[in-house]
Amino acid sequence: MKNSKTVLIDRHPGRSAQTIGLARELGTDPDLIHEPSVGVVGTKGDSQCYLGVLSKVDAIHAALKSRIGQGEGQLRLRLVQPEYTIATSDGIRNGTREMRYSLIGREVTHDALCEHLEATGLAGTIAVVACDKPPVGTLAALLEHNQPAIIMSDGPIHPGHDPKTGEALDIVSAYQVAGNPDPEFRHHIACHACPGIGSCGGMFTYNTMQTFIGVVGMQPLQMVAPASDDPRRINEFPALLVEHLAAMIANDLKPRDIVVRDSLRNAVIVAMAIGGSTNVTLHAPEIARAAGFGDFWKEVMTPEEFNHLSQHVVPVLTDARPYGKYSMVDIDAVGGVQVIVRELLEAGLLNGDVMTCTGETLAQQVARLEAKPVDGKVIYPVEKPYKPTGGLRVLGGNLSPDFSAILKLAGVEGGLENNTFVGKARVFEGEQGLLEALDETPESFQNHDMVIVRYEGPSGAPGMPEMLDPTSRITTLCRERGIVVGLMTDARFSGGSVGLVIGHVGPEAALGGPIAFIENGDDIVVDLNTNELNCPALNDPATLAERKAAWAKVVADNGGIHPNCGIADTRLLHRARHTAVPATRGGGLHPNREVWVREPREAVRSGFSPKNKYRPQTDKAF
Repeated sequence: MKNSKTVLIDRHPGRSAQTIGLARELGTDPDLIHEPSVGVVGTKGDSQCYLGVLSKVDAIHAALKSRIGQGEGQLRLRLVQPEYTIATSDGIRNGTREMRYSLIGREVTHDALCEHLEATGLAGTIAVVACDKPPVGTLAALLEHNQPAIIMSDGPIHPGHDPKTGEALDIVSAYQVAGNPDPEFRHHIACHACPGIGSCGGMFTYNTMQTFIGVVGMQPLQMVAPASDDPRRINEFPALLVEHLAAMIANDLKPRDIVVRDSLRNAVIVAMAIGGSTNVTLHAPEIARAAGFGDFWKEVMTPEEFNHLSQHVVPVLTDARPYGKYSMVDIDAVGGVQVIVRELLEAGLLNGDVMTCTGETLAQQVARLEAKPVDGKVIYPVEKPYKPTGGLRVLGGNLSPDFSAILKLAGVEGGLENNTFVGKARVFEGEQGLLEALDETPESFQNHDMVIVRYEGPSGAPGMPEMLDPTSRITTLCRERGIVVGLMTDARFSGGSVGLVIGHVGPEAALGGPIAFIENGDDIVVDLNTNELNCPALNDPATLAERKAAWAKVVADNGGIHPNCGIADTRLLHRARHTAVPATRGGGLHPNREVWVREPREAVRSGFSPKNKYRPQTDKAF
């Protein structure tokens, strides 16, 4: 009597033909072609961020292949060839119109990987990720697929060094000298800022999100910080990843068992403690959505709680670029991300009971790794932190009624008197106008200007580009002249941006948000005592009504789209124009602007709260 698999092969030889041929080409057993499939995925792009991915994928694929078979201790699984998604280099594209594709790239990665996971029916996946958008798109796809999976970041680049001065350099260093009048000096810095391979090395968005993915439980903690060229990534980590994946498959441990409310909260708290990128408030809602939570800011962490934690509970522990001195490889040298997690666990700021991809709880993983105590130079203790308050703050007020505006407080270098900044609006209808002014008339920027850059949001740009180029130039201008110039926008920032810069202001200008009604010379008030961003002129009903009416007429006369919006002349940009959701929902592309949730889950409240003694009197913030 034939077994069921033989019958399946006999009845569907067409389906079997290529899988048999592929198994032979890969050197695996053709008799396993109808077993559940496993494989490796990676990201490819056009910069050195992605150059190290291929070698890691090959090493992991080889380690996985060595475990596939029908012998004792082997995995009875079908191995598929590695698959890659494409990505855009943020570092190369900042300040150009191509930067509109950066955040869209997160969605493209998600779509491509979703197709591979679902159509291939992968029952186990190891993903190697680089840069900062593909990892989030990858994790979102893995969460929707919800079969055993594990992630390894490719690793950061080593810092460069100026051979003349010995000063450590990185890509932000190069952006910050854009205003220097000496072209030879600008070229000199560019030549030495990014040696070798790997993603951005400071605590920019890449390392913020790799740390996030590790703390949320989907990447082993010791694999976050080592450099891309660290030999452990080829010689040691692949076998460990295969072991962990095999255990996840055996124990039916899936991404949605790992990425839960408290693990998401842990990851956000750590992002505050490392002075992480403002992009975390875009990516965390998208990850939460893929994990089954309809609204991150209601079901996982409210804006009030986010600010309470940042103001009163969670300090910045790392002296890291761009606001400090050290890079991610320096953090690895003093023990890695697990040192930061250990310090926060011991201070009672994290829930150590959440599950991770290693099959251990977060606390158990840190204990097994024998995480070192903080060194006090690169990573500081909670009791004597590098900065006393957390690195991020979300703002409400009449310019941000959605409570979407985000400030990287860790990067503010001046201008806050009694936690307040008052500036005069200087309006630019898009990033290119600001770059031209910084190029041609930098002397026109005055102390306490508040630069407004609008029509660069998810729908308006479209694509919500980040603005490392202008923020870096403004930072240098302020340092050289001893002045403070703020910037606010409905776009977003690189994790490398520093200064008094506020992004994600929403609703965005393209959709008639209040930022669209600001005029040159208006007062702009940033109040971190109340966490508000206000334009007092818009408090006058008559003024607001007049400006709204004028804006609405311009839009109506232009066929329903404000003429200052970017041209959506490709299918991707058109998709972003018409389906992008607001920053508070992740800025992703979702039909009808509604955030789609696969298999919604009830937001179970565990009762855990970081440092309970610091809870506000009202419980509504929790």
